[in-house]
Amino acid sequence: QVQLVESGGGLVQAGGSLTLSCAASLTIRSIDVMGWYRQAPGKQRELVATISSGGTRSYSESVKGRFTISRHNATVSLQMNSLKPEDTAVYYCNGHGIRLYSGTYYYGYWGQGTQVTVSS
Repeated sequence: QVQLVESGGGLVQAGGSLTLSCAASLTIRSIDVMGWYRQAPGKQRELVATISSGGTRSYSESVKGRFTISRHNATVSLQMNSLKPEDTAVYYCNGHGIRLYSGTYYYGYWGQGTQVTVSS
C-alpha cells in the first residue's frame, strides 16, 4: 500500500551534480516529513536532509550549502552540487508520519535506495 520510489542515482565525477527524486504511491494522502538519508559501505545510515509538509528544511553539516531538498506534495527531490567522493553512498528516501486515503497511518517508511558514486 505504501511505496517510496527513488530515482536519479548514478556515477558522477567530483565537482559534478546529480538530482535524486522520490515519488510516493498514489495511496498516500499526506506525509508529515520527507527526507533523504545515506549509507556508505561499512558505515551507519545518516541523515542528509529533511523537509516538512510546511516547507521547513534541515541539512547535515556535511552537505549544507551544496545540497538542496525540495518537495511538492508527496514527491521529494535532492539537488546535489559540488559532489565529493565522500558523498558516495546508497541514498534512501524516508517518509515520516504517512497517512493513506484508507485511513491507515505509518510512523515511518523507507524507499529501496539508489546508489550515488562520486569518482575522484
